[in-house]
Amino acid sequence: MIAIKEVISLSLDPSAAKYLIKAKIKVDGVVDKSDVIGAIFGQTEGLMGEELDLRDLQKSARIGRIEVEIKTNKGKSEGTLTLTSALEKVETAIIAAGIESVDRIGPCKAEIKVEKVEDIRIAKRKKLVERAKEILTEMIKQSKEEMPDLAEEIRQSVQVEEIVYYGPEKLPAGPNIDKSDAIIVVEGRNDVINLLRHGIKNAIAVEGTNIPKTIIDLCNEKIATAFVDGDRGGELVLRELLQVADIDFVARAPPTREVEELPYKLVMKALKNKVPAEQYMETIGMKKQKKIGKDLEEIKELFESVKGNHVSIFLDENKKEIKRIETAKLIEEIGEEKPSIIIFDGIITQRLIDAAFENGVKEIVATKMGEVTKIPANIKIVTEDMLE
Repeated sequence: MIAIKEVISLSLDPSAAKYLIKAKIKVDGVVDKSDVIGAIFGQTEGLMGEELDLRDLQKSARIGRIEVEIKTNKGKSEGTLTLTSALEKVETAIIAAGIESVDRIGPCKAEIKVEKVEDIRIAKRKKLVERAKEILTEMIKQSKEEMPDLAEEIRQSVQVEEIVYYGPEKLPAGPNIDKSDAIIVVEGRNDVINLLRHGIKNAIAVEGTNIPKTIIDLCNEKIATAFVDGDRGGELVLRELLQVADIDFVARAPPTREVEELPYKLVMKALKNKVPAEQYMETIGMKKQKKIGKDLEEIKELFESVKGNHVSIFLDENKKEIKRIETAKLIEEIGEEKPSIIIFDGIITQRLIDAAFENGVKEIVATKMGEVTKIPANIKIVTEDMLE
């Protein structure tokens, strides 16, 4: 088959061509191209009317040049004919039928059979659509492969730039370690980087099992969550932290997983499911050692005085007793008296903490911590085991 671009005549603007006539030629004798073309012009002259005279149509560039490929074998000739047309469908069909009417070429009997009249615009459109599909497929492939890599590269670059080195030990930390009321204590630098990747900027790394003084000081000042790996190494770091630092909550990566490799969803899930440090320590049989200040003995005496009596004590900001009430009425009385310190023999609940926060309470002393998920930074919690 002869390609379209090879058969569109120079006498016809390719952009104007609409149809391509393709025909087969059979001749009982030996002929060449000029014989075929001459026979077509000669035998169609006057046949299709003056408006469709082939010579005039070629001069006006409404049809292209007749292209012929002919081969001779054993005294007979066979070949193909192509002709481009800028005419409308009806006129092009008449031209095709006129070419088929040629029955002699030179002195030889001949047959020209039109096999197909092809709409060039449809062929071009199909080619355009196929190429557009290829281009779009490549664009989608590049988008999937390159864009996430580019975004990740930029994100990681920013995250590394955001890391600060905090304290005299130069511990890897997020940029908000000073600004935030709460901190997340992790094991190493890569853990800090991963949390930064997920938008968490208040993490700091201990960088080993020997807990630096900077970590201990920060845990005394801020609400501290220990977030460690779900393996044996993470457990060892956590035990050391719980012994020497004032850890408020414990979060762990899933078993065998490391904080540095966790995706966003698992990081958020682990932090959401954190448990109070006292509760975690009970499950592993540890007792928390925590310094509670200069007035330890005074607080301890007051707590011993209410122990087992279902009584609560309200103190003002100077640690002077305001009143004693039944523990059952504790929450409703907080709003009326607005104490600075509450001492009672019972379990601290989230409801109590919320009420205390709303009314300016600074310290709560009780038997133990219940199911609490959030403790404001300005409320100190003291439990019985800390008084021992």
